[in-house]
Amino acid sequence: MLEPIILFALGGAGYQAIELAWRGTTHWTMFAAGGACLCLLQQLARRRSLPLGAAALCGAAAASGVELGVGLACRYLLHLAVWDYSALWGNVAGLVCPLYSFYWFLLCFWVLLVLRGAENWTERPLYRITKWAAEP
Repeated sequence: MLEPIILFALGGAGYQAIELAWRGTTHWTMFAAGGACLCLLQQLARRRSLPLGAAALCGAAAASGVELGVGLACRYLLHLAVWDYSALWGNVAGLVCPLYSFYWFLLCFWVLLVLRGAENWTERPLYRITKWAAEP
């Protein structure tokens, strides 16, 4: 119950920190987008049958979709233009573009690697204890 809340908060704070470092500005809606993205990435990290590269590609597509959705909500519901990629090649409504989707891929690859590593690290001791307790 607490894990999704912590993941959402970490994702939101991390996303805003990246935005501040990259663009020098951020918006509260980016907290929501980052939280949603990290929760989605955690679900991808748990799918061990999915290779890391494929999971990162799915994560980049999901993150780009979240950005598109949040961007459209900002534009049409809040009447705000939080970011504008209309000058970049291949953009969709000025809200997503191939270049930033590639950056998402790189970031997702790293985050998924960390999430899978953390899950391995936290599961292993418990696995050893339960295996030891089950032995005759």
